Amino acid sequence: MNCILKRTTMSMLGALVLLSACTTLDPYTHEEKTSSATKGALIGAASGIAIGLMTGDDAVERRQYALIGAGVGAIAGGSVGAYMDNQELALRKKLEGTGVSVTRDGDNITLVMPSNVTFATDSSDLRPEFFGVLDSVNLVLKEYDKTVIEVAGHTDSTGTEKYNQSLSERRAATVATYLINRGVLEMRVITIGMGETRPVADNSTEAGRAMNRRVELTLVPVTQ
Repeated sequence: MNCILKRTTMSMLGALVLLSACTTLDPYTHEEKTSSATKGALIGAASGIAIGLMTGDDAVERRQYALIGAGVGAIAGGSVGAYMDNQELALRKKLEGTGVSVTRDGDNITLVMPSNVTFATDSSDLRPEFFGVLDSVNLVLKEYDKTVIEVAGHTDSTGTEKYNQSLSERRAATVATYLINRGVLEMRVITIGMGETRPVADNSTEAGRAMNRRVELTLVPVTQ
């Protein structure tokens, strides 16, 4: 199941399932819990708010086929779970205490990078102190290279919709470019800007807006 909150009455059912299926490791207490982003996603669920994969199955499948055709290879069906388990464990170890959350949904892994640790306000330039965090992510992504990486940018609702869309695209591109420049295969990476359209919390509060300003990396295994 993808962590996608569907429209109409099914959206609320999806939200309840999402709460039970998605857990994350608190970067400060080190306790496993339902992620704040997951809880926030219940706000306005009927409008189609979502976390995790944004580009959809078709886009990911096309990229999977391209990677297999390029010789990257696919994970054997019975080994997918173990492969993603090992990758998840490596990411949790590397990202402990960084403020970046690691969420597992089925065979997909999503890293949620809040803007307060990645970007300055109203900027798409990475904070220098975040380079080390991305370098750690990069090492794991290169080791576990049989995944498609979706990089999705998100903003709060402050400012115009057009500006926020552009800012989210630039932030996604900045993170993707950083990883590619450090050895992640470009063919693995999909970027998408969601602007202010996928909030996970209430934009009427500062705390909510801070949660909504984020970049998400969703890792999807390459399978036949």
